Amino acid sequence: MAALPPFAAVVLAGGRAARMGGQAKPQLDVGGRTILGAVLAAVPDAAPRIVVGPPQPVPADVVVVREDPPRGGPVAAMRAGLAHVPTEVVALLAGDLPFLTAGLVGGLRERLTGDGVLVVDDTGRDQLLLGVWRTAALRAAVADVDGPTSVRRVLAPLAVRRLHPEVGSGQPPPWTDCDTPADLARARAAAARLGPRRVPRRPQG
Repeated sequence: MAALPPFAAVVLAGGRAARMGGQAKPQLDVGGRTILGAVLAAVPDAAPRIVVGPPQPVPADVVVVREDPPRGGPVAAMRAGLAHVPTEVVALLAGDLPFLTAGLVGGLRERLTGDGVLVVDDTGRDQLLLGVWRTAALRAAVADVDGPTSVRRVLAPLAVRRLHPEVGSGQPPPWTDCDTPADLARARAAAARLGPRRVPRRPQG
């Protein structure tokens, strides 16, 4: 198999969640590490790894940048992160995915065609912040956006491949996020059931 091209990772980790009592979601603990730590661990070979959001604890090699204006929304955060990407390929990820794995990111990289490839969940919904993209396509998509705009609307014109990854029995889906206290409780319970983390297989499909 040919070597995959180098890639960067942009992780959107800004703002505080009102439904979490104002806590910073990426810094919440699930399974003995922060959620942001889990996301960054899923892209160990990305260079650079870029976190967009307020100053927060990250490994020394991770670049932290802020969207303009601060708390300006995910599209502004995308633009800020992409400004620091030197590679032709970039993983665009939410900062609240405690069960994201390097295996899934690698599978997405292998399947990159057109402008990008993203994960589709069990309901058929696109997980827009769980994908791998051509950097130039993303930059063009956000370049002329003026004012608040949804990520879905910005990415809609792009040529996207979709992947519904196989999820093993008893495994939490990689698109599991933590938007509410109930979500966080379920994620922590799932992590407790898993015990020591195992290296997952590459996704099928």
